[in-house]
Amino acid sequence: MKQKSKRIALAVLLALAATSYALLLWRGPWWFDGNHLRTKDLQPADGVVITGFRTTLVAVGAGVVAALGLYYTHKGHKQTESLFLHTRDKDREQAELTRESQVTDRYVEAIKLLGSENVTQRLGGVFSLERIMRDFEKDHALVVQVLAGFIRQHASEPLPSPVELPARFQRGPLGEDVQAALTVLGRRPAGREEFDIDLRRVYLVNAHLFRANFAKFDLRGADLSGAYLLESNLEGAELEDAQLSGAYLVGAQMNDTLLTRADLSEADLSEANLSRAVMYGATLVRTILQRANLSSADLTRSDMTGATLHGAKLAGTYFVETKLDRTHLGEAQDCTARTFLNADLRSTTTLPARLAEEPDLKQRIQHCESRKLSEN
Repeated sequence: MKQKSKRIALAVLLALAATSYALLLWRGPWWFDGNHLRTKDLQPADGVVITGFRTTLVAVGAGVVAALGLYYTHKGHKQTESLFLHTRDKDREQAELTRESQVTDRYVEAIKLLGSENVTQRLGGVFSLERIMRDFEKDHALVVQVLAGFIRQHASEPLPSPVELPARFQRGPLGEDVQAALTVLGRRPAGREEFDIDLRRVYLVNAHLFRANFAKFDLRGADLSGAYLLESNLEGAELEDAQLSGAYLVGAQMNDTLLTRADLSEADLSEANLSRAVMYGATLVRTILQRANLSSADLTRSDMTGATLHGAKLAGTYFVETKLDRTHLGEAQDCTARTFLNADLRSTTTLPARLAEEPDLKQRIQHCESRKLSEN
């Protein structure tokens, strides 16, 4: 109703404007200059004034019409533009809904494959999820959680029979589907999770994880014995009570890693970065730590019997009651006699040549061996 009233009012205004304009054209010269114009027997001078006035009025009218035309053209353009934007937004919404539907279909199909009894189909499900994770950033966290859950489900128990650790660089006995899921998690786009990836107490013996990104993974109690983790990123990971015996961790990034009570016996950690790592009570028997960075690492009460730390960086490392029996510390860097004053030293401990004759360390060795004899 309001729209109809507006149209009627606009029509009346236009009619009044047209009538007024016609009256101006007809009688305007006399209204504005009536004192100088004749009403009868017009002379040439009168014609000049009348013609000039009417010409000016026509020009003004044409300008007003042109301005109104421009206004309505602009208004029409804005309406067209608004309609275009609205249509574009609708198209985007429709495309997004279509995309979401396609992703949902792909996700459901991948989940079905993961639940299959056929290992080949499960592999297909793993790699389908990886494709979804890479193509659709919004679904990254969901896919990561699903893959982690898949690994926990299929690697929650040890192998039914004892497994002899294979030679290094060989793949282990993990199921192909679990190995594939680990590989996908290890090469996922970094830095998109706001949560720790939960792989607690999983059995990943001899897993092959070259340069895997396991930063901030929760691997507490996990069994990674014999795992191949060359140059992998375990920065900030939680490996409390984890089994890493015989693991190959050369060049691994393990700064700020939690390794409390972890078993790293016979593991190779050459050139690994273990700065600020917490290894309280860890087992590092015959562990290779050549040229490893142990700056500010906490090795309190850890067992490093037979470990090799040739050329390791030991600035600020804590060796409080750390067992260093038959431990090789030759050419260890950034350490002083004070570094080892609280360690469990033995005559079998190979200290850096520059420290071997330090009186305080000799006294510490005598004290530790005397205490050992008294305990026996």
